[in-house]
Amino acid sequence: MSQTISSTIQPNQDPHSFSKPQEAVLKHVDWDLTIDFDKQQITGTGVYRLEHSQRLEVILDVKDLTILWVKLDDAPSEEEFTLSAPVKHLGQALRIPIQKHTRTVTIAFETTPQAAALQWLAPEQTAGKVHPFLFTQSQAILARTWLPCQDSPSVRFTYTAKVKVPSHLLPLMSADNPQQKNANGEYLFQMDQPIPSYLLSLAVGNLEFAPVGHRCGVYAEPETLPDATYEFADTEKMLEAAEALYGPYLWGRYDLLVLPPSFPFGGMENPKLTFATPTIIAKDRSLTSLIAHELAHSWSGNLVTNATWNDFWLNEGFTVYFERRIMEALYGHDYAEMLHTLGYQDLQHTLQELAATPQDTCLKLQLEGRDPDEGLTEIAYEKGNYFLRHIEQQVGRQRFDQFVKNYFSTYKFQSMDTTHFLEILEKELINGDEALREKINANAWVYTPGIPEGVEAPHAAAFDRIREQLQHWKEGTPPAALHTQDWSTHEWLYFLRGLGPNLTKDKMQELDQAYSFTQSGNSEIVAVWLQHAIENDYAPANARLEEFLTHVGRRKFLVPLYKALLEKPDGRQRAKAIYEKARPNYHAVATSTIDDMLQK
Repeated sequence: MSQTISSTIQPNQDPHSFSKPQEAVLKHVDWDLTIDFDKQQITGTGVYRLEHSQRLEVILDVKDLTILWVKLDDAPSEEEFTLSAPVKHLGQALRIPIQKHTRTVTIAFETTPQAAALQWLAPEQTAGKVHPFLFTQSQAILARTWLPCQDSPSVRFTYTAKVKVPSHLLPLMSADNPQQKNANGEYLFQMDQPIPSYLLSLAVGNLEFAPVGHRCGVYAEPETLPDATYEFADTEKMLEAAEALYGPYLWGRYDLLVLPPSFPFGGMENPKLTFATPTIIAKDRSLTSLIAHELAHSWSGNLVTNATWNDFWLNEGFTVYFERRIMEALYGHDYAEMLHTLGYQDLQHTLQELAATPQDTCLKLQLEGRDPDEGLTEIAYEKGNYFLRHIEQQVGRQRFDQFVKNYFSTYKFQSMDTTHFLEILEKELINGDEALREKINANAWVYTPGIPEGVEAPHAAAFDRIREQLQHWKEGTPPAALHTQDWSTHEWLYFLRGLGPNLTKDKMQELDQAYSFTQSGNSEIVAVWLQHAIENDYAPANARLEEFLTHVGRRKFLVPLYKALLEKPDGRQRAKAIYEKARPNYHAVATSTIDDMLQK
């Protein structure tokens, strides 16, 4: 990179954190944690190493967390601390007075039943039905609900953790992990690369490990492990393809953990250990672009991190772009273009949904005073990707690849905000070329609602034949007579999305009889089909809908289905009845969204 701008970024204050890292910042933490399944509680201590200016206070974020005591350095006596009044979404500021010479603060704490990051699962909620399970979800600002931290993506630290669990269970973290249980249930974890708090993770369950490459492996319950290892067999190839594009993988191992179905996301890019939903196990490796996505986060997000959640597109736009480059390298241009085209459809749908709040369709978000999860839309993901594809088209792939590779290398293990990124884009890629600046039109993409005019939409040639078959069906050709042999999941999704509204029961029934959509084991396909079933009052799918909503906790599927129910005349009562049964199986990330939907 050019020397015209600094390779060290100093972000502004994060509106979603009380901490003031410019005055006193965490650099390393040594945690000692005990996991109690009977009490459903984590108790622990953390020794926090600080760097600070002459300010005599360190501020941490906590929410629904009990602070037992605080000590400074090696002092035997407890130190006074204060907790601010609770603030909606943010929790409380934990303020600890320190001395000019203070280097460590030790904090004892315990979680409460309200800890939104934690999901404690009873044995019947797991694949094996015998042992309990615990997992965390710290993104965006939920790490503060299970341990004190400076809960901002602009603060990075290394850590160790001693973790005590029941001896028949295995704990895993976003760190170097054991591959088998030991006799005493005590484990030591180490993370030598600095990470932000939202990438802190912990899972505890009856887990086993299987390798799928010399740097990659899969953890899962024994009942799930064979299908998972088959599904994720190409992980090492993905890792090699990613390195060939944008430089070496700097995290050591890349392993996957398959969680119970209540996990609220498709995946979570916890460093060294991606958390993954079992809903991507389709038994044909057709949904593994999600693994490419989480792997790509090892560069975009984990290596160069959005400084605040207003800059979320810098994590997700780059990751979607990178994910599809990995899939193109492995499976070809046509495959990647199908992903881009489906993503573009998702983006158009989101733009329609957010029409009443157009500022939420800018890449640079304004989330102060709001839950940062409100920024988790296709704007960050697909508009961000679309913008980067647009830049690539203007400068050429080779030149853009060199820019991205240098970007990851120069700013690794740092946080990046939108303003600084645009400065880098200007100085390292546009480089004074006025015509190119106008073509890229970065400010319009970043600060203006919607999509700039005149930008070409993606087109997957593989979908042309799907449109042809759709047209035949709409003109009366029976489904069984359509040419659907060897269609991929992506082609079926395009077909289902193109069915249109107001389908008769007979039309729904003939499709279902021909293709068994209601009983499909592919979660992506069945989720779209069930939406059609709700909208068109297709009663034969009612039992499958209830089963799906009761057992699957992935928010991507839940929200459209509950929304479709609420739009039906009798739907609110039906949605509430299903939700009453299903809610205990959902993580707080999902329940907070659906609670709001059902209360409106």
